[in-house]
Amino acid sequence: MRRQVHQALRELDAPPPGPPSRARRPGGGRKKTAGKDPAVFTDQFRYLNDQVQRFLRAGWPVISVDTKKKELVGLFKNGGQEWQPKGQPDEMNVHDFPDPTLGKAIPSGICDVTRNGAWVSVGHDQDTAAFAVESVRRWWANDGRTAYPRTGSDWNSACG
Repeated sequence: MRRQVHQALRELDAPPPGPPSRARRPGGGRKKTAGKDPAVFTDQFRYLNDQVQRFLRAGWPVISVDTKKKELVGLFKNGGQEWQPKGQPDEMNVHDFPDPTLGKAIPSGICDVTRNGAWVSVGHDQDTAAFAVESVRRWWANDGRTAYPRTGSDWNSACG
């Protein structure tokens, strides 16, 4: 078969292919199954979307909560950009070892879909679920309660 491919390429004045690659990427498996029947997920998302639309029509809060990765606190190099006066760069730690006194910060964002708003909490709780719940409590106490004074229902969905 390989000779036939080379012969066909020669007839077309095309260069022959290189050697076949034997390299595999780590975890180079191929996804073949989705587990459950995709129709089950379609039904779930359709149900959730119907509930969201019902809440939006009623003017009730629809929020999405997302906790981001832990970040070192202190003078560490970060991949972002910050402009400094020429010749006056910020001094950073030589190594990115966590400071045991400062620890790590965990940002948690709440997207208020109904009002197209946002709330960000930054904490240090290692229990992501507890931190997310506390973020929602703080959003409700500081923003949600006044934005939605007539909310008559509690409903939430945790998709993750």
